[in-house]
Amino acid sequence: MAAVVLVGAVGYVTASNSDIERIPVLGSMNNPGPISGVASVIDGDTIEIHGQRIRFNGIDAPESSQQCDDPKGFQYWCGAKSAAALDAFLTISKPVTCTFVSWDRYGRYVGDCSRADGASVAGWMVEHGQALDWPKYSHGAYPGQQAAAQAAKRGIWVGTFQAPWEWRAEHRTGEQAPASQPLGIISRRQVAQSYSCQPRRTCSQISSCDEARWYLDNCPWGGKLDRDSDGIPCESLC
Repeated sequence: MAAVVLVGAVGYVTASNSDIERIPVLGSMNNPGPISGVASVIDGDTIEIHGQRIRFNGIDAPESSQQCDDPKGFQYWCGAKSAAALDAFLTISKPVTCTFVSWDRYGRYVGDCSRADGASVAGWMVEHGQALDWPKYSHGAYPGQQAAAQAAKRGIWVGTFQAPWEWRAEHRTGEQAPASQPLGIISRRQVAQSYSCQPRRTCSQISSCDEARWYLDNCPWGGKLDRDSDGIPCESLC
């Protein structure tokens, strides 16, 4: 039986059989107004403004612990990279404003968000390959942006990946995903033990493509090495 959960003055119904259940309960805050402010990034599809978690409507980004494969089959933390890309995007034009769509099963405000300059946050994330259009909730809002990202091999489209909703389903049931690379191949994160994220570096200070890829995949500032978000850092080296 579904349970009613209260968050402040807000009521909503949760269920256990989907990632986001949008079943609002009548109440004084059932349809809150827009939220605007400086956003803190939680992951590639979730931010926090004034203490309220906000989930972007209609898209799904890789989970924080999710790995994807780069063009050579090496794994990298695509969830962390998605969050870093979102943080950089939001920093350009503050504040962020979100209009309410619904509440999800975790008490998050699900909204359509834009920067101060009017740029759609969800649209940008999909267009740059940092999140996927989620047809279950987007109602066809972002297929054009996704097709553009796929054609240009931006973000996760540069290699291979599992849709975040499928990745969560496998990990929720305890199933193991199939091996993403042949036996005997070790990820760059394991190979490059001598590399360090400190001090911060620029492409002119990096000596090889392998080193640049390691920084991109493993350091919070690594996205600065991939200015066009095509998944290839320091293109003069790679």
